[in-house]
Amino acid sequence: MPDITQLPTVELDGPLTMERVAAVARLGAKVRFSEAAEKRLTSARQYVDVLAAGTVPTYGVSTGFGALATRHIPPESRAALQRSLIRSHAAGTGPAVEPEVVRAMMLLRLRTLATGHTGVRPETAVTLAALINAGITPIVHEYGSLGCSGDLAPLAAVALALMGEGEVTDSSGAVVPAAIALRANGIEPVTLAEKEGLALTNGTDGMLGMLVLALADLHRLLDIADLTAAMSVEALLGTDRVFAEDLQALRPHPGQAHSARRILAALAGSEIVASHRGPDCNRVQDAYSLRCAPQVHGAARDTVSHAATVAERELASAIDNPVVLADGRLESNGNFHGAPIGYVLDFLAIPVADVASMSERRTDRMLDVARSHGLPAFLAADPGVDSGHMIAQYTQAGIVSELKRLAAPASVDSIPSSAMQEDHVSMGWSAARKLRKAVEGLASVLAVEYLTAARALDFRAPLRPAPATAAALALLRTKVDGPGPDRHLAPEIAAATELVNSGELLRVIAPYLTP
Repeated sequence: MPDITQLPTVELDGPLTMERVAAVARLGAKVRFSEAAEKRLTSARQYVDVLAAGTVPTYGVSTGFGALATRHIPPESRAALQRSLIRSHAAGTGPAVEPEVVRAMMLLRLRTLATGHTGVRPETAVTLAALINAGITPIVHEYGSLGCSGDLAPLAAVALALMGEGEVTDSSGAVVPAAIALRANGIEPVTLAEKEGLALTNGTDGMLGMLVLALADLHRLLDIADLTAAMSVEALLGTDRVFAEDLQALRPHPGQAHSARRILAALAGSEIVASHRGPDCNRVQDAYSLRCAPQVHGAARDTVSHAATVAERELASAIDNPVVLADGRLESNGNFHGAPIGYVLDFLAIPVADVASMSERRTDRMLDVARSHGLPAFLAADPGVDSGHMIAQYTQAGIVSELKRLAAPASVDSIPSSAMQEDHVSMGWSAARKLRKAVEGLASVLAVEYLTAARALDFRAPLRPAPATAAALALLRTKVDGPGPDRHLAPEIAAATELVNSGELLRVIAPYLTP
């Protein structure tokens, strides 16, 4: 974990990059408003104050919400209206979601506030920034969002903490009442004014935050998948010729070309590959799980690229309803609908499942004495007495089966709500939650392939693997012993998974691979 004092402060002025979202969500980077953002907040609030003082009912300012929007609320009841909105909408249930998701959601809502299109008071936005900087993270529950009008229940839980209500985790990770955490950090709870309840809850920030974090994870995991595929090709005495640039250029998908370059670079200099290049080798073609790795991994990369484009557009958006426009108009709109995000969250779950499925097939080949070209059955030290990695493949298979179920789309399942006022919803939050589980599963599947391929490469001695795969093998051997009698396997899978997730595995192989 880096020293947070060395992280750059994220300035809220204009679109955020995905890297900055991850820095705040995962590393604890702090945030601040630019002078321009402060001016936008002040200017937009002046428009709202004028509407609040007027006699014409204005949605979100002087009326009820959703299906209750027809009721005009007198000025003396509007503070109670905002308080009631947040309390009633903070209706989540189930386990608490991960703190990094909540921090991403807080940051993204704050970024929208900074656009000046929501009409909140500057002091409300400043208080939300203070919570982020103090490491105060509201407890947000798993269930409650339909992804339209935005992530209402999760964002209401954040707004509740701004009011000094509900529970939060403090900077030490302890769960405490919000009022105590705010007081300990010298933060005054907010009494919400007109429009602010909607402005704090009417966004797609939860699903977008999870999309951004998933994209960061998938960039790393697809690089790992290229490496583990190369290790398996090497261990199974496969050929590297199919990854040649001129062959890949016949089908010019950018992701495919990228993965093929990385696999080819990972195999460069391998004594194992060189050992069966000659005319005596009677194997004509490798199995699809080896030969077609760039095609599958590359298609996944291109899907990630498309999803990143959607995320970047959302990071440049101002999601609220109603919104304050530059000329002072307050206009209703449908930008809070989560369909653009929900679709790509669902889309990403498909290649995640497929990349994992291909990884599991390569693992299984290394364990099958009929297909592994001379490796011992199940890579066991004494097959029959020992079971080797037999059940590690079962673990992979169980995860892959789950990933296939998680690939079923959530965004096609709209359930009407709010007395049919909100008669079509995105379910984007649900798509995001299942993608997070799928990404976690992919990491575990790749870790088992890494563990298994490394053991297979040990059995190919005295032939030496390529420098890149040798570096990956050497790193694993700092945590997990080489072949021998059966040991407790779960801790070894956990150690391999940690090397995959921490970025350490990518760090050691980076000098050998093309970017």
